[in-house]
Amino acid sequence: MEDNTLEKKYNKFIIAVSIVIPVVVAILFGVKLKDFGFNVEPLSFLPPIYATTNGITAVVLVLAVMAIKRGNQKLHERLMTFAIALSVAFLVMYVAYHMTSDSTKYGGEGVLRYVYFFILVTHILLSIAIIPLVLITYVRALAKRFDRHRKIAKITFPLWLYVAVTGVVVYLMISPYYVH
Repeated sequence: MEDNTLEKKYNKFIIAVSIVIPVVVAILFGVKLKDFGFNVEPLSFLPPIYATTNGITAVVLVLAVMAIKRGNQKLHERLMTFAIALSVAFLVMYVAYHMTSDSTKYGGEGVLRYVYFFILVTHILLSIAIIPLVLITYVRALAKRFDRHRKIAKITFPLWLYVAVTGVVVYLMISPYYVH
């Protein structure tokens, strides 16, 4: 299969996934299992786990860039695949938590409140934008279109790293306000 054809083959999938994931997450964020008669305990143990998953994702991304800069393409590929798997695991835990628990309100005041909401809003917006970027970057590597892969990876990497790191920061800032 021609490399360009592989990219075209995945374009509709990338578009669909890039729309479906944010829409489904937004819908499920508002769905509470208890409202449907499911007597489930809040999964209150998940936030520190999914925050840690974000932190590990950040480390894996940096290690992946270091690997490719050293010419270790196979390690880079494995680490990037692992980073995608970690992001999917984060998403599943995040949705599960919010389907079983009420949202936590940030209780900070003053300038810290503005800092928190700035970080939160940029984290959310970029977490939506990063979906097609990651998928396009990954498909270009699969298609062995490394010139095009490198070009978009230079955008994808810092944005994905920002999303992963700010996920941890958001958790650390809101964690004192979790109801246990």
